[in-house]
Amino acid sequence: MGLITDILGLIFGTQRNVLRETVEVFRENAEAGAERAYAMQGAALEQLAAEFQYGGKSRFDRFMDGVNRLPRPLLALGTLALMGAALTDPVWFAARMQGLALVPEPLWWLLGVIVSFYFGARHQMKSQEFQQGLAASMARAPQVARNIAALEGLRADSPAVAATGTDAAARLDATETEVNPALRAWKTSRG
Repeated sequence: MGLITDILGLIFGTQRNVLRETVEVFRENAEAGAERAYAMQGAALEQLAAEFQYGGKSRFDRFMDGVNRLPRPLLALGTLALMGAALTDPVWFAARMQGLALVPEPLWWLLGVIVSFYFGARHQMKSQEFQQGLAASMARAPQVARNIAALEGLRADSPAVAATGTDAAARLDATETEVNPALRAWKTSRG
């Protein structure tokens, strides 16, 4: 009895669990893994919260964060305002556009470079995401074409939808005219 207790104590011991420790070499302990994932997610959320806390930022930093968020909305709203001005007071709008015609070309180039750099990175990222999505869609195109062809073959008006396969007798039964004495008598009485 003491030997069995010692062997079971060695495997499932009271102090250490050799079997559990051996299995954990090959497979992660689910509970410990969940605790690590919870701790990592908590740390990530703390870091994110720290980035957006204004307690550590100066007034200048907060002001610059606000300024960095302005260009896109201002450009969109400014364009809408110009369209509204052109509709409400065309003479005033034409005078302002004549003023823009006097801006030297190098200044337009500089403005184009600034706007391109500001919006270019976002445009490039979005276009790459679009191309990846397009490539994924194109990769699925052959499967979609096969699915559509299979579905079209199931239509009631498709040729051979009720095909009998290789059963020649069933095919002959389906194509032969029906011998029905009642129908024949009716046809002769009408005609």
